[in-house]
Amino acid sequence: MTDGTAGGGERERISTREAADRLGVKPETLYAYVSRGLLGSRRAAGARGSTFDPSEVAALAARGRAATAGAPASGDTEGGWGRIRTGITLIDPAADSYAFRGVDAVALAEAYAYEEVAEWLWTGELVPGVHFTAPPAPLAAARAAAGALPAGSGPMDRMRVAVIAAGGADPLRFDLARDAVLGSARGLIPTLVDALPPAGGEAVDSAAPIARRLWSRLTARDADPGSLRVLDAALALLIDHDLAASTLAVRVAASARAHPYAAVSAGLGALDGPLHGQASALAHRMLRDVLDQGGAGPVVAAHLRAGQRVPGLGHRLYRGEDPRARLLLARLAEVPAAADALAAARDTVATAARHTPLHANVDLALAVLSVASDMPAEAGEAIFAVGRTAGWVAHALEEYGERALRMRPTGIYVGPAAPRPLPPGGGR
Repeated sequence: MTDGTAGGGERERISTREAADRLGVKPETLYAYVSRGLLGSRRAAGARGSTFDPSEVAALAARGRAATAGAPASGDTEGGWGRIRTGITLIDPAADSYAFRGVDAVALAEAYAYEEVAEWLWTGELVPGVHFTAPPAPLAAARAAAGALPAGSGPMDRMRVAVIAAGGADPLRFDLARDAVLGSARGLIPTLVDALPPAGGEAVDSAAPIARRLWSRLTARDADPGSLRVLDAALALLIDHDLAASTLAVRVAASARAHPYAAVSAGLGALDGPLHGQASALAHRMLRDVLDQGGAGPVVAAHLRAGQRVPGLGHRLYRGEDPRARLLLARLAEVPAAADALAAARDTVATAARHTPLHANVDLALAVLSVASDMPAEAGEAIFAVGRTAGWVAHALEEYGERALRMRPTGIYVGPAAPRPLPPGGGR
């Protein structure tokens, strides 16, 4: 059923239309609430659409009424926490799709290069053939800082210091006017890439597209057209995904009016964890194990025995296949060099499905690309970071237009009651 109360075992839940009616919003807004974690949804058994817990819907409606009445509400936009107004990305879990400024993101990545999609996200205008160039002074500072790290440092370590050094060399970094921020962004993205040492000993010309330049920093293998298409599509697909942890960190920094380099640095910091940016590295190592052992069976079994999730499978926002993985895996199927890694990924999905049926997510697709291209395990995170920087800038720009310092949640104190006597000992 798509209208009214869901039937069968879902009888206690309500349909998308009824949930939207109770909240007084459109279905698109309802799914935006889901994508931001304000509501949980579940696919109706044997039917199209999603179902919702009526008690969750009622609680959200109550918070909305409290906000309208002027009372503090945990999800109130004015309170600055929970619901954050944005016109950048809409995720539709019911359709397993997402859109940039109303245009299907996968279609954009299929039709346009990464730089063109970035401009679309920032301005709402398509600029065919747009090219990003690193300014000389910030690039020199970024290269010096990245080059000063120990020899074993990976691309993410180098990018984290590069963004700080580049910001220090940009005298206009404190100008938060829209045009100034976009000018910094168009220089920062190529700076992050060009600050990395060439993997094959010789850098690609700075006039090349971002994907081509990043390829030469991640692998010594010659770039073939098919693999470059996959890398460029990955950068475009990863530009934004609503309020992920790193994006929220960027908006918190921008709320305090941190300049764009500092805001991006906050995003890079939040990315440094196994549940966000490093997820593709875990999938990369797993695929290597599958290839080494000749099959996914023992590798999947080892993860389950250790009580671990199988990397690269499932996504909290998509019930079906991650749309980003769908496009990347389809393009990887056209790359001969990716055949073995792709077969290992498919074997992993099929083997894990005997335990829990989960679809491939974008981290598994990045792992197929990095394994097939002889890139290091950290390459997927580097691709993620370069691509997502464009989205972080878009969110920083939105936040600069909001009330400053609104990102201030209220702590729930659970410590000892005050006042307490001074602790004994010490003293001046």
